[in-house]
Amino acid sequence: MNYVINARGVTKRFKKITALRELDLRLEAGRVLGLLGPNGAGKTTLIRLLVGAIRPTDGEISVLGLHPIKQKNELRRQIGYMPQTPALYDDLSPRENIRFFGVPSHAGDLKKKVEEVIEFVGLTDRASYPVHTFSGGMKQRVSLGCALVNKPKVILLDEPTSGIDPKLREQFWQHFRHLADEGVTVLVSTHQMDDAMHCDELAIIHQGQVLLNKSPREILWENNAVVRIWRDGNLEEHRIKNYPDVLPALLHSLGLDKNVKRIEIQEEGLEEVMLRLVKDKEEQELSA
Repeated sequence: MNYVINARGVTKRFKKITALRELDLRLEAGRVLGLLGPNGAGKTTLIRLLVGAIRPTDGEISVLGLHPIKQKNELRRQIGYMPQTPALYDDLSPRENIRFFGVPSHAGDLKKKVEEVIEFVGLTDRASYPVHTFSGGMKQRVSLGCALVNKPKVILLDEPTSGIDPKLREQFWQHFRHLADEGVTVLVSTHQMDDAMHCDELAIIHQGQVLLNKSPREILWENNAVVRIWRDGNLEEHRIKNYPDVLPALLHSLGLDKNVKRIEIQEEGLEEVMLRLVKDKEEQELSA
């Protein structure tokens, strides 16, 4: 299979610090992948490697079949990158910022593309105002516009919803899903559990390694769930894994008689799963 993003055995060291350790990650076209992990897990380092901002110490990386360093000019015309902190010119307007970042891509009919992006991110009414007059959330919109102006095939987003309100977060995710539906591959770095549930796939990263890479639903289903059943005034608790498949057998064993009045299922949340995986990994390393 031809993966749009393909990282194999990637290690990145900064002097005495190992940011990534033999990391493997693959992503198909038109998918939304979330990099989920605590601060310092290696998420930003991976994104910087994918855009060709830094070189790996070891391992191989390709994006759209291109080498991020050796073929960076060709690659950068086909990808969009939104850094964690907006890299904007505060004295320029959104229109001027977006046009500035679109020039290196040699995009045809740049003026039209700038206006389309301004409308897409909802800045038409403020397109001529200087960015220094904007709120943090509006600056995030401008930053997203800068990443989209060259109509990228891959977009890399580093904490794109950090510090914005729930309404704007919802709008951003509508944008990201629209892009994926159009065939754009989206990689999102986040430590927000709400963001993670919007992704097609999640790669949980800790200390530069991928601990798990599956869909959010698969991760939750394969981990612990508590089923609480009230029968004849008594509460029964059953702890099961993969409850969509296991629950029917459990209920059949109970007979599901008329005295069963209520059933509750309490899943582990993504945060609980991530913390448990991190704890298990740290305990393995201590015992090794």
